[in-house]
Order: sequence, then structure tokens, then C-alpha cells
Amino acid sequence: MATRYVTATGKDRDGDIIKLCHSEESWSPRSKADAINDIDNGYHEYKVRWRDGSETVIRVVNGRTGKYLRTDRDSTERNNLDELPDC
Repeated sequence: MATRYVTATGKDRDGDIIKLCHSEESWSPRSKADAINDIDNGYHEYKVRWRDGSETVIRVVNGRTGKYLRTDRDSTERNNLDELPDC
């Protein structure tokens, strides 16, 4: 399983993440559905490397309206992927 580092996210008009991006990688942009498939099937692991050097795994969560992607970098309930720049 290869690790893919994410540096930006694409969001829809509601602010929901619809793609993962890294401008210097051939796999980017990767749709949310494809990234979920990659993670669920063990093809790839997606991570965010933060400015302080720490890394956070992007995981798949089952929500009320289906699966979505999120990170839990800190002790808050918010999704830290929302903090990444748009792509």
C-alpha cells in the first residue's frame, strides 16, 4: 500500500469535500469516491503532513448520508481536512 500525501481539498458549494489533491502528483486530483475505494480496499493510504511535521491519516467515516473522508488531528470534533487550501 502506497502513501499519498494530500495538500489541498476540493469542496462543493456546501463545503463538503469532493476531491483530494497534491499538485505535484500524477494521481491528483482524486475524487472522494475513488479515495474512499482506495482506502477501503487497502490500495492506498492518504495522509496530511502538517507544518509542524506531524502526519494525520485520512480515514473513511460512515455518516448519515453515506461515506465521507476526515482526519482527527486534534481533540476537536471538526474535520481538519476543511483547513486545507482549495484545489
